[in-house]
Amino acid sequence: MAITHSSPSMRVLVCPSGFKGSLQPDEAADCIEAGILAVEPDASVRKVPLVDGGEGFTRALVATTGGTLHPVVVTGPIGESITSFFGMLGHSRTKGNEHEPATAVIEMAAAAGLSLVPPQCRDPGMTTTFGVGQLILAALDAGARRILIGCGDSGTCDGGAGMLQAVGARLLEEDGHPIPNAQGGGSLLRLAAIDLSKIDPRINETRIDVAVNWHNVLCGPQGVAAVFGPQKGATPEQTHLLSRAMEVFGHVAGLVLGDENTGLAPGGGASGGLGTGLRLLGATLRPRFDVIMEYIALDGLFDNCDLVLTAEGGIDDQTPRGKIPGEIARRAKKQGVPVIAIAGTIGPGARINYDVGIDAFTCILQRPTTLDDAVSEAERLTRESAESVMRIVAVGRMLGLGGRGRGVGRFHD
Repeated sequence: MAITHSSPSMRVLVCPSGFKGSLQPDEAADCIEAGILAVEPDASVRKVPLVDGGEGFTRALVATTGGTLHPVVVTGPIGESITSFFGMLGHSRTKGNEHEPATAVIEMAAAAGLSLVPPQCRDPGMTTTFGVGQLILAALDAGARRILIGCGDSGTCDGGAGMLQAVGARLLEEDGHPIPNAQGGGSLLRLAAIDLSKIDPRINETRIDVAVNWHNVLCGPQGVAAVFGPQKGATPEQTHLLSRAMEVFGHVAGLVLGDENTGLAPGGGASGGLGTGLRLLGATLRPRFDVIMEYIALDGLFDNCDLVLTAEGGIDDQTPRGKIPGEIARRAKKQGVPVIAIAGTIGPGARINYDVGIDAFTCILQRPTTLDDAVSEAERLTRESAESVMRIVAVGRMLGLGGRGRGVGRFHD
């Protein structure tokens, strides 16, 4: 039943990320809109689905620029051939008189994402980014002179070693023998040197920009293995070994880069350390939200807005560290606009999000359920969660106007 009101319609901004493995950002936005309109049929809803470098990154930027998708068969994260893809952007951005060169866009998740790793095979010490390197070569073959790589949703923790091997680098053991290709992060415990002399020469002539979570580092207590290894299926023992492997890789990579702080460099831990591997190719790491804003207009995003609904697969203590709900909340709070986040799960430390501007958050799950059931029901659960949120908002607005019978007011009145 819709809420009856006499005041002007509410203006709601819907800007979700995706629910990994179930809803793409545009699908999540449609579900949230439907939930809003079930309660406030006269609401003005503006949808701005956002991507964070993970699943959906390529398609979103291709769609925004009128570009094209290109299928490619590559080596997947567990060593089997899979059909992946990269995109070529359409109309170029112009900076003054400078035109953007032919630009390919790659999401590493399309070749090494967690969704490509069956649950029974989830050991980030064994999974590989080799397919990401193959996508880079395919983009170069297609004429790319700039490559934009999105990091997120990885199922790997190999420091980008597989990617480096795919483009021609050799990872050497102490005796000078190369580590076999695509062996995963565990093999980096044997790493003694990195030889870049035989990488594809086109890479040195190509600008590579990488959209990363700027807070992710390669090594240390907050390093990628310690923070994300368990999420990718690592046992405590495997997590410990991977942390040691990242320390070794960070040390050797630092010798090549001439940077003794490589292990703690911002973004170097992105996608299981792929950020560091890409730095060895001369890539520039950039905060992913800054990259997204170059292609998706966010100027005036919060103008004429009473409420923001954002969403992501999980809300936890990592959300303020570069994830879309946290970034949206920070910007909305500067404009004095309230923010509610809808999540697939609520994880440890989620309360920290109150400090960055998320005023409330809620989980779409209505009862104990299996992951498969939650994924299959994600559209309905997200729609109904948005409806529940709006009913609570409507009650709050009534109370704010002095109780029942007063209609529903607007946040900015």
